[in-house]
Amino acid sequence: MQRLHEELDKLARFSSSEYPSVTRVLYTQNDLEARQYFISLCEDLNLKVRIDPIGNTYARWEGAEPKLAAIGTGSHIDAIPLSGQYDGTVGVFGALEAIRYLKSINFKPKRSIELVLFTAEEPTRFAIGCLGSRMMSGQLKLEQALKLKDKEGNFLNDVRIEAGFKGDLNEVELSKDYYHAFIELHIEQGPRLEKEGLDIGIVSKIAAPSTLRVNLIGEGGHAGAVLMPIRKDAGIAGAEIMIAVERIAKKSNSDDTVGTTGIFDILPRAVNSIPKEAYLEIDLRDTNIETRDKALSDLKQEIAEICEKRNIKYSIEILNCDPPAICDSQLVNTIEKVTNSLGYSSKIMASHAYHDSLFMAQLFPTTMIFIPSKDGVSHRPDEYSSPEQIEKGVKTLALTLKEIDG
Repeated sequence: MQRLHEELDKLARFSSSEYPSVTRVLYTQNDLEARQYFISLCEDLNLKVRIDPIGNTYARWEGAEPKLAAIGTGSHIDAIPLSGQYDGTVGVFGALEAIRYLKSINFKPKRSIELVLFTAEEPTRFAIGCLGSRMMSGQLKLEQALKLKDKEGNFLNDVRIEAGFKGDLNEVELSKDYYHAFIELHIEQGPRLEKEGLDIGIVSKIAAPSTLRVNLIGEGGHAGAVLMPIRKDAGIAGAEIMIAVERIAKKSNSDDTVGTTGIFDILPRAVNSIPKEAYLEIDLRDTNIETRDKALSDLKQEIAEICEKRNIKYSIEILNCDPPAICDSQLVNTIEKVTNSLGYSSKIMASHAYHDSLFMAQLFPTTMIFIPSKDGVSHRPDEYSSPEQIEKGVKTLALTLKEIDG
């Protein structure tokens, strides 16, 4: 598997930040060059490559009966600023290595096996995660996609055309019989497998994410001249909301509820000026949709109460509010059977992070294969899974694809 690690290392160099950190944002030059590198490796394996109008890239190993629904696998290679080199990429380049492995043992698939490089799993540029798979599954409709803008005010449609991805965006959506099954290999991005000394996680459910954008408008003023009783400080209101996110997540009666205020900005950002505006982006998720929705409702109520108390005007925009995914039990059992045959230890577990598989599961029988992450770290330059751990994930994926085909 030395070749795979060299490829992952080379891929990490397609970045706008200094190695070993990785920053690879949708449709930037680094993203386009990384995609081309992936395509060149697929072509070396004689896989048939096609690219849809949003940039989802399909590499197909044609089976003996190509009219049958294919078996899908894959992940993403875009990376949030200053992140690591394993998130998503192991599921793309590891799947490529799994195909190489199957070819090396002279396996001849009946169904075609198709590797997918999804466009923009990360929400970095257009503030919405899993852009490509949302459109593939029909969860993001054309009229919604056409409204998406980046922070510079550029519309998604203009940016993707400028990047060279043309065609009718209606063609991105897949039919429900396109895949017979879909399997995504991924690093865990958490500490459970490593702490328990396990080789493989088999995902039975994927958390339901929601994202809120909150704008607060108060009144600015001189930090010395405006006395405390009459202030309308948008920054303080934002801080209260931030604390409310944590409190609501903790009191939800579900161990799977998590709330994060990942973005919190204020204006005018001067030490001697009262914040007149605040802007927050909040992530709230759970594997149980009822618990998640109750926490979401509680948070919106608290935002209203905080702003009323402090005389702050506010608006809440729900960027996404997705259902959880229950993974296919037969696929889960198949992977468990494969890990047993390989002598690997495994456990069935939930994915608290969401992935492109969340949206593939809306259409196709789907599950995920997790490998351990050192210290549970992800979205940081020190993100790491060892060569041995990656190899076990690749072999589990390869033999799972073989078993499904059989």
